[in-house]
Amino acid sequence: MPASPLSSDQEARKAIADRLGVIRRDAELSGLELAQRCGWHPSKSSRIENARTMPSDADIRAWCDACGVPEQAADLIAASRSADSMYTEWRRIHRTGLRQTQEAITPLFERTRHMRIYCSSVVPGLLQTPAYATGLLEAITEFRGIPNDVPEAVAARMARSNVIREGNRRFALLVEEGVLHHLLADDEGMAGQLGYLLTVMSLPNVSLGVVPFKGRRRMWPVESFSIFDDTRVQVELLSARVVVTAPGEISTYAKAFQDMSKMAVYGAQARALITEAIAALG
Repeated sequence: MPASPLSSDQEARKAIADRLGVIRRDAELSGLELAQRCGWHPSKSSRIENARTMPSDADIRAWCDACGVPEQAADLIAASRSADSMYTEWRRIHRTGLRQTQEAITPLFERTRHMRIYCSSVVPGLLQTPAYATGLLEAITEFRGIPNDVPEAVAARMARSNVIREGNRRFALLVEEGVLHHLLADDEGMAGQLGYLLTVMSLPNVSLGVVPFKGRRRMWPVESFSIFDDTRVQVELLSARVVVTAPGEISTYAKAFQDMSKMAVYGAQARALITEAIAALG
């Protein structure tokens, strides 16, 4: 992997080591004192703090307990467990095309009971029509220079979208108003996509909000993200997918979603914005 701090597993490990070092210093303990409290050799504290040894879950708990902050262990353990997969470049994920990625994430969607999705630039994948998905995935394929399996990827995405009508699941979705005007399909395809949004809004398990252009914002537009229950957040950057599993970080995204939910419009007001976007098509 490249040496980018975000994409490097080594940097992720170092970040955990740095946090443990801060905890030790805040507790005003030397490495020797920490080792004595944890019951291990002093060199182990040094190896962990200098990122030469990755701590086990038990090591992290012992470290936090010794420093008087046992409540911080859960976040650190989650960060440690996800160090290898927290940041993955799209070029690695999509090296064989897009279909496999669509299929691979389906089990996560199927086991999730409460899903919150915020999209700042495109219609959420779960709500995409075949024509819109085709336009978007063709653009991604061309931009990233990956094998073209768009028809198969679109079919897989449509199959995955069935979760919105199956089982006991709840979906809260937010889109920026600009999403309604970004033309990722021809006029007919966009009209069909926007019309589908009007249809899906009537589903009892779906809440679709639009954050309007006008009005003072309490939260600025951010990168698109999805919250799966309260256990995982997936963030989509231009170059990579970031997976967040640390409880504290999940709470940050949940707060952002809540704040933007308060700025969004729903029901008749949201329908009016979607209808206006349809009318604006050539």
